[in-house]
Amino acid sequence: MLFSSMIFLWFFLPVVFILYYLMDKKFRNLLLLITSIIFYAWGGVSYTLIMFSSIIINYLFALLIDKAIEENNKSKKKIYLALCVIVNLSILGYFKYTDFAISIINSISGKELISLKNIVLPIGISFYTFQALSYVIDVYREHNKAQKNIINLALYISFFPQLIAGPIVKYHDIDSQITNRTESLENISYGIKRFIYGLSKKVILANMFALSCDEILKQPVGDIGTALAWVAALLYTLQIYYDFSGYSDMAIGLGHMFGFKFLENFNYPYISKSVQDFWRRWHISLSTWFKEYLYIPLGGNRKGKYFTYLNLLIVFFATGLWHGASFNFILWGLWHGLFLVIERIFLGKLLEKNKLKFLNHIYVILVFVLGWVLFRANNLSHALDLYKLMFSYKESIFTVRYFFYPQTLVCFIFGILFSGLFQSLFPKIKKAVFSSKVYILESIIQFVLLFICIMYLVNGTYNPFIYFRF
Repeated sequence: MLFSSMIFLWFFLPVVFILYYLMDKKFRNLLLLITSIIFYAWGGVSYTLIMFSSIIINYLFALLIDKAIEENNKSKKKIYLALCVIVNLSILGYFKYTDFAISIINSISGKELISLKNIVLPIGISFYTFQALSYVIDVYREHNKAQKNIINLALYISFFPQLIAGPIVKYHDIDSQITNRTESLENISYGIKRFIYGLSKKVILANMFALSCDEILKQPVGDIGTALAWVAALLYTLQIYYDFSGYSDMAIGLGHMFGFKFLENFNYPYISKSVQDFWRRWHISLSTWFKEYLYIPLGGNRKGKYFTYLNLLIVFFATGLWHGASFNFILWGLWHGLFLVIERIFLGKLLEKNKLKFLNHIYVILVFVLGWVLFRANNLSHALDLYKLMFSYKESIFTVRYFFYPQTLVCFIFGILFSGLFQSLFPKIKKAVFSSKVYILESIIQFVLLFICIMYLVNGTYNPFIYFRF
């Protein structure tokens, strides 16, 4: 079930919201758990069994680790954590990477030694696996006690606003909210506002960019020409930002509507001045997860510069692999890791000293736009063909206007402006958007945006969601 679907907007959300506030507080967590399971089961009942398994496994391991801590048995504690990590990653690996591993083996051997299993990837498995792992690791680190109420833990892992596409919420950030949170009209009002803005990003902007970008990339590479290849790259750059940040806004908004406060997941990454700055602003919950649970345990920057470079490359190899079982994603992760290493070696200092800051922005824009080509391409060969086309000159059999509809042009202009440029020029407006205060003009704008979104959805417009596949 998509947030940007009619069934969610007109049935699921209103029913859950009304029942939640009619119900006694002591039953609200149970209601949210049941409705979260229904929400997830909408995509396939069998997927729900896998999520249940994840909840039970991590619930039990956390209790075992907690008991080992009470007994001051460090060896048991380590063994339980190691087993927990192995089990979680094995489940994720089976569903997400089995066919990828088989295809590599067959490619190396030059023949089909093993048949592909064609395993269907459960929706959101990467997100809830990492979320569950962070909980158990935090119990191991004694950042929080094990949750003995399985309903509360199940709600943490399966809560529908952030279940299928994040943000990845760490348990110690919301453990007190699970048992004792404050619902208020102010929170509800702010939640509705954030949800509408997120829905507008997704339905009005991201979907329009997706429509034009997908139409371009459906054509044979030789037919689209250099100009259209760059247009497709820029459209996808805007699409993935508004698609994913829009979903995160909706998740944060929904959380507020039910009394939960999730941390921000995006901070205008397209106005970054370095690749390091970009990763402080893009998919913040994932980058901080890898920092806290992989980069720092590997040694971070504490073992000298060469180990720091290696650790960065390992982390971004893992970041790419987390996004998908494909060499495209792995190389996309290493592409960013490489620039982070280069910035640590010398480029970062040059960027800081450079007085022409617009050159820093151009450098970062080129890095992430070219990276998104790898991310979007159908396969590695397709990506290489697009790169060749982008850095040579070839005329297209189509004009740019053939795919770049008038609505796309309007959305393109707004997309560039509102990806951080407008907010930087008018910080008071940015502050108002993230404020819980109610402004009459802003309320009118929200009503208009919601009306436009509903019209698009009623008309059955193109409505894909990129991060569903992760």
